[in-house]
Formats: sequence, structure tokens, C-alpha cells
Amino acid sequence: MRRSVRFLLGHEPRELRDVDPTQTVLEWLRGTEHRKGTKEGCAEGDCGACTVVVARPHGDGLRYEAVNSCIQFVPTLDGCQLLTVEDLKQPDGSLHPVQRAMVEANASQCGFCTPGFVMSLFAFARQGEPATPERVADALSGNLCRCTGYGPILAAAAEAAVLPANDHIEARASATRASLLGWADGETVSLEHEGRRYLAPATVDGLAEILLEHPDATVLAGSTDVGLWVTKQHRVLPTVVHIGRIAELKRIEQRDDEIEIGAGVSCTDGMQALAAEWPDMGETYRRYASPPIRNAATIGGNIANGSPIGDSPPMLIAAGATLVLRRGRERRQMPLEDFFIAYGKQDRQPGEFVESVIVPRRRPAERFRAYKISKRFDQDISAVMAAFKVTLDGGRVESARIAYGGMAGTPKRASTAEAVLTGQPWRRETVDQAMQALERDFTPLTDMRASAAYRMKVAQNLLLKCFLETSGPDGETRVVGDRSLAHV
Repeated sequence: MRRSVRFLLGHEPRELRDVDPTQTVLEWLRGTEHRKGTKEGCAEGDCGACTVVVARPHGDGLRYEAVNSCIQFVPTLDGCQLLTVEDLKQPDGSLHPVQRAMVEANASQCGFCTPGFVMSLFAFARQGEPATPERVADALSGNLCRCTGYGPILAAAAEAAVLPANDHIEARASATRASLLGWADGETVSLEHEGRRYLAPATVDGLAEILLEHPDATVLAGSTDVGLWVTKQHRVLPTVVHIGRIAELKRIEQRDDEIEIGAGVSCTDGMQALAAEWPDMGETYRRYASPPIRNAATIGGNIANGSPIGDSPPMLIAAGATLVLRRGRERRQMPLEDFFIAYGKQDRQPGEFVESVIVPRRRPAERFRAYKISKRFDQDISAVMAAFKVTLDGGRVESARIAYGGMAGTPKRASTAEAVLTGQPWRRETVDQAMQALERDFTPLTDMRASAAYRMKVAQNLLLKCFLETSGPDGETRVVGDRSLAHV
């Protein structure tokens, strides 16, 4: 085992030993390194004032991703390069092209949010994507400007996105990559601080052994949920086991009839793989979170936390996904819907963890739709999440899989409504009966996001919406800005 965390801060190596396992990167930057450019706005990954860029070896180069430093823990930086706004200035002290674009567009008012915008733009510019208005808006969707200066910021973004990447950071990229690869020793990182432990294995076998020894440990993936336990709920986590160093859990295997996605695959990578097969899933993941959250959050984590309002499970359940669990050397598989037993309770034994999820490929006769209902269109917690897979044989429903989030204590299939549809003509009369059957499938709750009556009415109307989109001429059923491929 290695008793230290090693990473680059800009181009300077850092090796930390006595570090709090749940100290946030933001706290460390401001308190220890005295880098004040990175700001705290919300401490929950919403406002983007704390945005930094993390670079990791990827293929023959480096992959630069924006993340929220307010909910990322310092030990998770092992093997990475951490870049803050202070690192962007040129060797002669002049502004980086992205910073200069912000200045020339007069895109800063009070300045509090500006460093976060700059770092998001820096990451976007390195991806080489077309600077369309939609892509630029999505790249900056995790950054809020309280002065509402979005017009100049977007103008700066359009300029910065087409700038060449041959800056001083790119000039040293090869050396940076060599340094990071040189630290990839395959050892388990083991830290202790004031009676608390942090473990980060490099292999899935190592993870299985550690969780047998520490079955009560908090399993940490992207920290987008666990980070809030620390920053908002002030929980003390005795033992944290981080899976982010395990390459095996980040694999996406494309097979003839299915796609297997490792539990450590980020939502950014997972949504690309799933969107190619299930277009509505890609759009839902885009709305689910901003790029800094999608870059950190994982497909497996969105399942394993068991939230009844998580957006992934209803879509994957409707698609017919299978979950792979592992405990020690033993693996077992189950339909994803069977994993969720009751609110806060999943079918997971002590020391067992989610290893992957297997999603079947879509067949031509299958019609799939997914709908996220939230108060804010983008990046908000769902009041109701609905997903439908209807397999048609001519005009008859051969089978139906309907899953909802937000309607029960767990993500849940609407088995009564499915039975009403199966074997019947795919007509409005049949759908009306299935809509009524939803009242026998669910008894939703009233909470701060929606009333029980609202949830039921919306759930019924979404089934109708699915019918309207999959029968007859295409109708305009989506609000402006929804870019899903509803015609597929």
C-alpha cells in the first residue's frame, strides 16, 4: 500500500500524507495553497464558482474535464493534474486566450463567478467541439452569473471555443502525461487521519477484498452525492473507499446484443454510449446535470444510492437492464428493478458492490421514450421521471415496460398498466385504460416538489405523450430546447 496521494498542482508535484479523507479540493486550495481564484458559492456543485479542471491520461494524450472543487475530496486527485485559474496565465504573465476573450467581450461584472466561467471555457476549448450556441450553452450550464451578464459571457465563449490550443499548458502536455503515468504504480492508496481511513484500490479485485474487510465503508465514486453529505449534512465518514482509480470499472463493452457499462463510468461517457442506442437517454442525462457534475457522477453511483428520484434507474429499468453485483470473488445478476426493495433499502449484502449494468440494444420494433419533469428544465431534481419501452407487432402491443421515479419509495415498474397494454391494440382507448391502471400501481406522496395529485396526473399524461409520439404523424410534444430525437 502507498501512504500518500500524488498529483500535480499546475505543473508542480504535490505529495500529501496527513490529509483529511473528506477535505474538499476547494478548502485545500484556498486554505493550504492560498489560491483564492477558486470561489465557494453554494458548496453543492450548483453555481460553478468553484470550477477547476482535472486532467488525466487518456489515449495518447490528456483529457481535460471541468469539475466542482467544492464537493470533490482531495485524495481523489491521486494521479491527476489539477488546474486552477491561476495556472492559465502565460509564462510572461500575460492573459490566457480564454481570459483575454472574457476581457475583450466585457464579460465580467462583479467578478465573483468569472474564474469558474474561465475554467469551464478552458475545458470546453480543449475538447475541440463545434462552438454552436447549443454546445456553448451546455458547456456553461454549470456556471451561474448573479449579475446576469450572460450575453457577453456567451460572446466570449464563442470566441474562446475556436482559439488554438497551443498554449503553455499544451506545450507541456507530454511531460505532464509522462509524470502522471509514472505515478500509476497499481498500489492501493491508504491514508489515515484522526482515526478515519481513506482507501483507493487500483483493481476491482482489490476493491472486493477491501469491502469484505470494511463492509460498512462509504463507497465513493464521483462524490456528487457523498460530497453533499459532508458539505451540507456535516457527516463524519469513518472509512471511505474510492473506486475512481479502478480502470476495470470504467470500461464500456459494446457487444452484439448488449452494452455493459462499468459502475465507475462517468455520466459523460455513459450518456454517449447509451444515446447512440436509446436517444432519449442521452437527452435526459444532458438535462440531469451540468458538465462538471456529469464528468464526476457515475452511472453506477446513480443506481447504487437507491434514490427514488434518480434519473438513471427508470430509464434503464424500462430498457430491460440487468445489474451485476460482486462480493469477494462471487458475482450475481438480477433485473435492475429487483435491486430496489424499499425506500433506502437495496438488495445488496454487506461487502457487496455494484460492478456493472448490462443494457440490451434496442430492437427495431421497440419504441422508447423518457421524460423528466422538474421545476427547472435543466439540472433539477425530478418530481416525476418516466420511461417507456413499447414493443409493437404491427398495431398490437407485444410487450410493455413502464418505469417511474418519484412515484414510490423506489424506482418502480407499473406492472398493472403494462398488463393492460400487453396484447392489445396500440390505440387511444387502450392507453386511456392503462392511464387509469396507474392509480392501482402507485400511491404517490406529496412533498416540496409536487403534490400526490399532480404526480399522478403527470404520470398518466406522460403515458399519453408516449402514445402520441409513437403513433401517427409526428406531433410537437416537447418544449423548446428539448433536443432529444423523439422521432427515432
